[in-house]
Amino acid sequence: MVGGGQLARMTHEAGIPLGIRFKLLSDTPQDSAAQVVGDVVIGDYRDLDTLRAFARGCDVITFDHEHVPTEHLRALEADGIPVRPGPDALVHAQDKGVMRAKLDAIGVPCPRHRIVSDPADVERFAAELGGGKAPDGFPVILKTVRGGYDGKGVWVVRSSKEAVEPFRAGVPVLAEEKVDFVRELAANIVRSPHGQAVAYPVVESIQVDGVCDTVIAPAPGLDEELAGQAQQLALRIAQELGVVGHLAVELFETTDGRILVNELAMRPHNSGHWTQDGAITSQFANHVRAVLDLPLGDPRPRARWTVMANVLGGDYPDMYYAYLHCMARDPQLKIHMYGKDVKPGRKVGHVNTYGDDLADVRERAAHAAGYLRGTITE
Repeated sequence: MVGGGQLARMTHEAGIPLGIRFKLLSDTPQDSAAQVVGDVVIGDYRDLDTLRAFARGCDVITFDHEHVPTEHLRALEADGIPVRPGPDALVHAQDKGVMRAKLDAIGVPCPRHRIVSDPADVERFAAELGGGKAPDGFPVILKTVRGGYDGKGVWVVRSSKEAVEPFRAGVPVLAEEKVDFVRELAANIVRSPHGQAVAYPVVESIQVDGVCDTVIAPAPGLDEELAGQAQQLALRIAQELGVVGHLAVELFETTDGRILVNELAMRPHNSGHWTQDGAITSQFANHVRAVLDLPLGDPRPRARWTVMANVLGGDYPDMYYAYLHCMARDPQLKIHMYGKDVKPGRKVGHVNTYGDDLADVRERAAHAAGYLRGTITE
């Protein structure tokens, strides 16, 4: 697995019961997965020679992020190394412009959008949205086509004067309409090389300051037909793009009852962390099965409701005493910490709670995440 973050850490954990020999390419020995994986190579994934040396002897290569250069992945494939997902699929998660063009071509509903060249072009785009009047089309969303995550590389601009910053990086910028949505949803699916696929329940994803805070599985009050549409849409995208492994399709549920695709991720995803404790087969276990072309596991939920809450960096109390409190208060609580240094706003872990009463399940998750962060002290 290329990338040493928490996704690699939890994917490795899922492979242990199967006796999977797991090799990791990590940036530093302190990375989340590098702390627990036995076979670790420290190196730069952007260097082709490093990638080639790492891939020697591997049956298959997969990823915990989408940042490996596309041309490097093609070189590995030319060397005869199976890469899953392959570069022809992964490029749609790497480049938002490529992703939007492909989704348009296959008829997937998306926010109105186009690539813009400068602040004046942003104003022209806003005028297109506003029926010829730029002010009516603002605010618009600007995104760098590559490299953004967790709210980084994304701007909400209300005029062409506010649109200067996104162009400083010198990479293409995608402009999108600001969607009038009720909430954000995510449809998670897993697909194997021979085309078997499974779909998890559609979840509600609650964002705070551009970072995922809470995930509720299944999305409460979601119309059954709309939920089915979202799952079918994710399965169709995976098939059309040739995805192998886990695919997260982040969605807007609009005020007029539609769903629009916001983002794609081709790896285990924050919106699927609830599956570790809330599904018969987790996203991590199914990702391992998929990239090794093993039969996929049952994605159905174990409980009526499961809630995942991210633990973000804050003013930590002594973790041992935080565990004493959280575990004594809620013996059913599942805690997953990543071994990361604490930084404000950084994802350092998550908790999962489950049960039959949604209000109770949400309160338990919020309390545990807050206590582990240090924002709740009793």
